[in-house]
Amino acid sequence: MTSSTPELLPGTLFLLVLRTLSAGPLHGYAIARRIKETSGELLTVEEGSLYPALNRMLVKGWLKAEWGLSESNRKARFYTLTRLGRKQLEQEDAEFRRMVRAIELVLDNA
Repeated sequence: MTSSTPELLPGTLFLLVLRTLSAGPLHGYAIARRIKETSGELLTVEEGSLYPALNRMLVKGWLKAEWGLSESNRKARFYTLTRLGRKQLEQEDAEFRRMVRAIELVLDNA
């Protein structure tokens, strides 16, 4: 059975959120929308996954959050990458790219 949108690989949600926020502060809905747009509409992040992940990243000190108004003039929590979050982004990116290279080796040589 095939699906119209691929599932996120385990462990990639933090990477995608951190990378998305590296461009500047966004509220949760905007983060999900940006990931969907920049993936060519292939990746969808559900609220049930996104908000618990954002809370875990806040606890880890990778993000900070402030209340503000969204573009539709609604109260929203805006997330910003911290210095620790930028460092984590570098680590997550390097680990992911290393894993992709390893998978490509197997696919090309097995």
